[in-house]
Amino acid sequence: MRFPCGQGRCIMATYVDILRSEFPEIDTEVFDYITGVLECGGADFEDGDEVFEAIGGVLQEVSADCKNEEDIREICLQMFNTLKLNDCDSGQKQVLLDAPVQLSQMAGDCVTATNDLQGIWMIKRGQNTTVDAKKLEKAEAKLKAKNEKRTEKDSQKVASPLVLEEASASQASSKKDSRVDNSGKNKSYDIRIENFDVSFGERSLLQGAELSLAYGRRYGLVGRNGLGKTTLLKMLASRSLRVPPHISILHVEQEVAGDDTPALQSVLESDTEREGLLQQEREINARIASGHGEAMDSVRLSEIYAKLEEIEADKAPARASVILAGLGFSPKMQQQTTKEFSGGWRMRLALARALFAKPDLLLLDEPTNMLDVRAILWLENYLQTWQSTILVVSHDRNFLNAVATDIIHLHSQRLETYRGDYENFIKTKEDRLRNQQREYEAQQQYREHIQVFIDRFRYNANRASQVQSKLKLLEKLPELKPIEKESEVTLRFPDNFEKLSPPVLQLDEVEFFYSSEQPLFSKLSVSADLESRICIVGENGAGKSTMLKLLMGELGPVSGIRQAHRNLKIGYFSQHHVDQLDLNVSSVELLMKKFPGRTEEEYRHQLGGYGISGELAVRPVASLSGGQKSRVAFAQMTMASPNFYILDEPTNHLDMETIEALAKALNKFKGGVVLVSHDERLIRMVCKELWVCENGGVQRIDGGFDEYRDILQEQFRREGFL
Repeated sequence: MRFPCGQGRCIMATYVDILRSEFPEIDTEVFDYITGVLECGGADFEDGDEVFEAIGGVLQEVSADCKNEEDIREICLQMFNTLKLNDCDSGQKQVLLDAPVQLSQMAGDCVTATNDLQGIWMIKRGQNTTVDAKKLEKAEAKLKAKNEKRTEKDSQKVASPLVLEEASASQASSKKDSRVDNSGKNKSYDIRIENFDVSFGERSLLQGAELSLAYGRRYGLVGRNGLGKTTLLKMLASRSLRVPPHISILHVEQEVAGDDTPALQSVLESDTEREGLLQQEREINARIASGHGEAMDSVRLSEIYAKLEEIEADKAPARASVILAGLGFSPKMQQQTTKEFSGGWRMRLALARALFAKPDLLLLDEPTNMLDVRAILWLENYLQTWQSTILVVSHDRNFLNAVATDIIHLHSQRLETYRGDYENFIKTKEDRLRNQQREYEAQQQYREHIQVFIDRFRYNANRASQVQSKLKLLEKLPELKPIEKESEVTLRFPDNFEKLSPPVLQLDEVEFFYSSEQPLFSKLSVSADLESRICIVGENGAGKSTMLKLLMGELGPVSGIRQAHRNLKIGYFSQHHVDQLDLNVSSVELLMKKFPGRTEEEYRHQLGGYGISGELAVRPVASLSGGQKSRVAFAQMTMASPNFYILDEPTNHLDMETIEALAKALNKFKGGVVLVSHDERLIRMVCKELWVCENGGVQRIDGGFDEYRDILQEQFRREGFL
């Protein structure tokens, strides 16, 4: 759209110049989008901040020289000044339209700006007509009131909480089972739940399912993202499914609350029996010391001491300390209050409390997500001697191989149990599927053979009895169904870019610290090119994520130099990617906001490449599973076609099939890759180099992951963990 006077040309000439000058490499589609918004809605902007709100995010995305927010705001202010009427020829008169026209219906040239145009009205009269000041004032007041109403409506929309569907479970149980449980006669610690359903809103996750957990076995629960693994754990933890009341359950789901309790004491308090006995001991001793003791106090005190000795209460602090140390808590950290720890460390505390409390049924949901490689290796060793029952959801193939005695596969709304670790599950499942397919094909051939006989002699009176016999035989055959193979997961990272001469990214003699008392890196020198496949490992707090930010330029070194190729385009995947997604919109709308100016088909195609298709693409992001949110983040990251990826814990929440697909995609990708990961299989499949962050520097391990694992095992032996 163009203004019908020289005024429009004056405005266009000015802000177009600013746009092309500040962003010389701007894409044509993005340029048309920005100029369309400014041209169509220019009269509706009240200050530079409103211009920034409308187009600032887009400008930051297309900024080749990484302008910061302050620079973008200054540019938006300059463009706003060119939109003010008094910056053009003051002799020009306003041209008014003949009749009311809503510009949102005329936004053909700037479709993506439609929402900004709704409610803007103009009135036109003859060319020589003077402006009626009162009518103009009235029109402006009406426009202002409409805009305020729209703003209030939008704010209410944002403020209103998103109402999500809730999970529910139902189970068919007999009165006899209920009587046995309530009478306390059931002394078994095995769990058997038959004929139960689990749903999430209107979506059925499990139907007529059965779950058997034998006491002392360690079960790995596997299946594709979004099928209901986490929901099943929650149903068990809340006892929405019938678990005998004498069986204690602990679900490691939420982080420990931050308060003034020391970390070690927080773990000790998770043993409620020990804490209760110690509290009674203190109360009785206090009564005796004050002279108010009763005759039975000494007897009760003896019973308490006997029970404390039986449960080895005196060894509890040492046992709690070993668990905390294994999960990465130094002696100093064990004495820190829980409020001093970040969310990730509080989740480790929650895990430590569960391990210390020793419930009859321990439920773990992706426990390795919060741990580094060292802590994962310790946890594997610790759980191998676990005495009661474990049900763990994990995407870490090596962790399941080390811990699980059985695998439960969730698929097709049912549960199937396999003996052995994950590798045995894969082999057994493939053998079972092949046998089922052979049985199905053999039966089909047999059916066809019988059907040929029936069709041939159907009208032959002499063969009528034989035909009837064959028909009855067909009816009695069990109906076998063809094997339903799960669709293969494929990921692809676009690599239609030119080769860059190495090194494309380099840190030279870099020193960095958040506090001068605790330097994080000293004389750090590393480099990467488009051939690089580098994995950074190390304990939590060693600086892995900080190093990634130094490589990206998000953090500047205190001293030393960061050098990057001028055509380097980095795609970044944050371990906190879920926090950076707008959960109140759909995946399609998310990409539409991030990359405006494209068709809905393009957004859907991009999401479909990462498994977010059909109804999933238009559901609120908040309703997606953790793995599905990760896929949305991948779709968003790759849409700009970077030539270098920096990935911080990319496997968190992904199922094993998607991790395999991710590894294959990274191997096919022609650009560079630097990643932080604790997933052993991904590291082995992708990474050619292993860098260990420790002691203020980076050590390269020539022997790869095997050598690093051996180093950690030797440390455990020296520290008495093995």
